[in-house]
Amino acid sequence: MSECKLKIGITQGDPNGIGWEVILKALSDPRMTELFTPVVYGSPAAAAYYRNTLGDTEPVAFNTVPAARDTRRGKANLVVCGEAGQPEPGKASPQAGRAAVEALRTATQDLKEGTLDAIVTAPFNKESVQGDDFSYTGHTEFFGAELGGEPMMILCSDVLRVGLVTKHIPVSEISRSISREKIVHDLHTLRRSLIEDFGIVEPRIAVMALNPHAGDGGLLGNEEQEIIRPAIVEAFRQGVLAFGPFAADGLFAGGGYAKYDGILAMYHDQGLAPFKTLSPDGVNFTAGLAKVRTSPDHGTAYDIAGQDKADAQSMRSAIYAAIDIVEHRRAWTEWSRNPLQRAEREKGGRDISVKDLPQTERED
Repeated sequence: MSECKLKIGITQGDPNGIGWEVILKALSDPRMTELFTPVVYGSPAAAAYYRNTLGDTEPVAFNTVPAARDTRRGKANLVVCGEAGQPEPGKASPQAGRAAVEALRTATQDLKEGTLDAIVTAPFNKESVQGDDFSYTGHTEFFGAELGGEPMMILCSDVLRVGLVTKHIPVSEISRSISREKIVHDLHTLRRSLIEDFGIVEPRIAVMALNPHAGDGGLLGNEEQEIIRPAIVEAFRQGVLAFGPFAADGLFAGGGYAKYDGILAMYHDQGLAPFKTLSPDGVNFTAGLAKVRTSPDHGTAYDIAGQDKADAQSMRSAIYAAIDIVEHRRAWTEWSRNPLQRAEREKGGRDISVKDLPQTERED
């Protein structure tokens, strides 16, 4: 159990989707408030509506507060925002989109002010949220703009960790959106995240090809020869244990992914389709930022909204991942606070050269 009682913000997402259902199911276990302090951002009316749709789920009693700084430990807290009237499960609407954005912005402000340790976002509809004050293609891009970084989408579970070179762009734009420089940069970002956020000492990273059969020596495309392979070689020389490029079907179908701590995919579906097949309760983590944001790896699921059918395990996993990543980062900061410089490390010992070794230890 976490000793520091982290304060984790949870946004309601689209109030017409399954966000409230998975939030209520995840927080219904009283042990959750022993692990961390939940701060949910959303509409009390929507919470009450969906509470009445849940049959055997233990009801969650919220402590209503004006902001994250006013929360009580041991309670599920609710910051009132994102009102959209009576929920209409399964319906995409501008009102629901605005409610999702208001909850997201309110939580993000608390995160920026340091009154939250991390945010977990319930899903919204990317079309419904578009407006004069919100033109992002997803949560990842929003947090990149708000927190001033270059975000990387990483899908993670106990089985896989998959980072993406390109995210929410049309397939027709993928080839011209990848470059040697970007892949090298993303390999460093993925390596750093695997070390600092996941506690892996020196990760091995598999890099996917773009074309079928890794281009078949140029017959099916030249991106592997001209961009991806040179980027892998350059990153390897810079200290990243990167390997590939591997054809995606062979890497996943043959189980080769299990030999690596992380995988770098060239585009969204190339990474997410096998990930979701192998990790049905995975987590979406936005790496490369100063603050921690995770989410379930599913969408609004309008087709089952309001029917008590949504599985909350991915939401639970997203909460657990946020806690783990915050604690890994704190541990890494402590471990690396005062590193010995190379000269200092070598003060106490002699530089052993070949002439100092016994004759039997010298090379012939």
